[in-house]
Amino acid sequence: MFQLLLTAFLVLSVILVMVIFMQPTKNQSSNVFDSSAGDLFERTKARGFEAVMQRTTAVLVFFWLAIALVLAVLSSI
Repeated sequence: MFQLLLTAFLVLSVILVMVIFMQPTKNQSSNVFDSSAGDLFERTKARGFEAVMQRTTAVLVFFWLAIALVLAVLSSI
């Protein structure tokens, strides 16, 4: 059981990193101190591909944390 969860944890970690890197950038400007820095705090609703990637990331992080918790409990027994 422990080995199966550990394997799933490692595979999920790799998938999670790939999904995070696939997400589109939010700010096109590389200068943090320019006049459009006020746009940083505006909340816009994600649509299309960005929304799918955000939901996918959230679900994967939830499962990653759940498996990590179960592995921690199993390793302490």
